[in-house]
Parts: sequence; C-alpha cells; structure tokens
Amino acid sequence: MKAIIFDASTLISFATACLYEELRKLKKSFNGYFIITNEIKKEIIDKPMRIPRFQLEGIKIKQLLDEGVLELSNAIGVKDSEIVAGTKKIMEIANSTFSDDKGNLKLISEGEASCIALSKILNEKKIPNVLAIDERIMRSLCETPDGLKKHLGKKMHTKIKIKKENLNFFKEFKIIRSIELAYVAYKKGFVKVKGKSVLGSLINALRFKGASASNEEIDEIKRMG
Repeated sequence: MKAIIFDASTLISFATACLYEELRKLKKSFNGYFIITNEIKKEIIDKPMRIPRFQLEGIKIKQLLDEGVLELSNAIGVKDSEIVAGTKKIMEIANSTFSDDKGNLKLISEGEASCIALSKILNEKKIPNVLAIDERIMRSLCETPDGLKKHLGKKMHTKIKIKKENLNFFKEFKIIRSIELAYVAYKKGFVKVKGKSVLGSLINALRFKGASASNEEIDEIKRMG
C-alpha cells in the first residue's frame, strides 16, 4: 500500500493546464492511491461548482473522484475525524512557527494542514506516502525553513523570528510537485504530443498556472528529459 496525498495547489495546476488524461494515466501506473482529504474536496470540487467561472474545472475534478482516480481518505482506512483532529494541531504549530514584531504569521490553510495531518497518520501506520504540493510556503516549511525565513523577511520588509523547536515536526514529510509528476508522465510516454519542445512546454504550462519553480529547477528538469 502506498499513496500520494494531493493538495489543492497541485490539482489546480493540472486542471488549469488541462492535464486530466495524464493524471489518469499516472494513477493507473502508480499501483497505489491518489488521495484527497475532505478539506481539499471542498476547495477543488464543492466551492468551484458553485462559482460559474470555476464550475467546469470543479465538474472535471469531480469526475476524477467519481472514477476512482482520486479517492478520499477513508479509501486508505483513515477516518475524517482523525484528520480533523490532526489538522487543528498542525494549524497551531505551523502558524506559530514564524513571527514578526506584530505577532505570529499565518502560513498555511486548513486544506494544506489536512494533507500534513493525513501524511503523519500514514507515517505512523508505516504506509509509504508523499505529499503533492505546489504551494511554495508549505513546501519551504517542510524542506527549507531558513530559506522561508529569508523569503518572508524580504517580502514583508521586516525581521522574522523562528520558533525552532517547531521545525522538527515538519522534517518527516516528503513532497513532490506537479512539474515533477508531469516529468514522470512525459518519461512514461503518457503525453500524446510529441516534439523537442514538449517537455519544456509542459513544465512551463504548469509553472504559469501556479506551480512554484525556479529557472534553475526547470532547466534541470529539461536537461533530464
């Protein structure tokens, strides 16, 4: 048993780049679960389907859920009540880790926290999992907190403090982005369009739809292709 836990950011990147079929093929080849929490379902299906501008994307993502490409956490034996309890704790920790002279900085949403909560539950059950997250702050909190401190200080033009004892909580989580999933889809031949510039175009499409990636990271992926 293994799982990829999808945050809203990664699914939105795939949806707005119209990579639904590639996502279906990735799931088929993965031999595991593509999981969303109930909070993420609210963000990418329930709310969009009530807004005309985003309704079509909501319908298409719902179809992925109806088909079993995406599944809710109970498919992997985790109750929503467990995630809700974990989400509250993670929100408290994450949103008290960085502060400025005005107080604590709210860094993550309930949706993002619910993904971390589910990943922690699966880690405790020894179920291999990875978080699919495009949102920069959440990834940086887990992977490069010192870099996040510098980024926040530069963006907010103020001195940022870190409660370092909180950082150990986030070290256990593994993260993948939409651009890396797209690279896997490309290498496996799941992208129907052919040509020299396809990989670069694929990565740039996701980047311009919201996937956070530096020029250096994109150049590295292109070289690997």
